[in-house]
Amino acid sequence: MFEYEMATARRADLIREAELFRMANEAKKARAASSRGQESERPVRAHRNLFTRAA
Repeated sequence: MFEYEMATARRADLIREAELFRMANEAKKARAASSRGQESERPVRAHRNLFTRAA
């Protein structure tokens, strides 16, 4: 019976650890996606002086 309780506790720990790992990966992906969006705007601003003014 003691081994069963230990296995159940270990399983619960592994499930919690896996959930934390998934949440950390999702946060990394979200941060990368948001930084990619910001980076895509920077080159447009940097190249603004390459074009001549029309008026």
